Amino acid sequence: MVALTNELAGSDGDIFSHTFKLMKLGPLVGKRTWGGVIGIWPRHRLVDGTVTTQPEFSFFFDDVGWRVENYGTDPDIEVDNAPQDYARGADPQLDRAVQAALDELARRPPHRPRPTDRPRRVVPRLGPRAAVSASAVSPNGQAAAREATGAPSREVSD
Repeated sequence: MVALTNELAGSDGDIFSHTFKLMKLGPLVGKRTWGGVIGIWPRHRLVDGTVTTQPEFSFFFDDVGWRVENYGTDPDIEVDNAPQDYARGADPQLDRAVQAALDELARRPPHRPRPTDRPRRVVPRLGPRAAVSASAVSPNGQAAAREATGAPSREVSD
């Protein structure tokens, strides 16, 4: 897998980008994320109808602690989309991400099953059944419970 990110990725974009790197799911391509992971909650209404927000939620990561806030996450492969790229309809970040994915596929090709190694879809033949003696049949016509060991008898009666 390859993930794209840029400097406009904040909040969940920061968290996703950092977790993608932390879990080593693949290369992160683009620009460093914004670094705004402390969540706010619109809690108090003012008399004029506006609302105040308070920072309340944050994220702690095993590798950097609280330090994604105010910094962001650095990509593994840094690529900028410059204004002139946008003007000509180019996307160097996407191009580099596609190349990274192709490089990864060349390094670790996908598993491909062999079409000839398919499961058999026929009902398997059953082996011969052990005969049930007349003394092992209950009055209702069903076979009585096996011995305490649970092992079937291999004796054949006439």
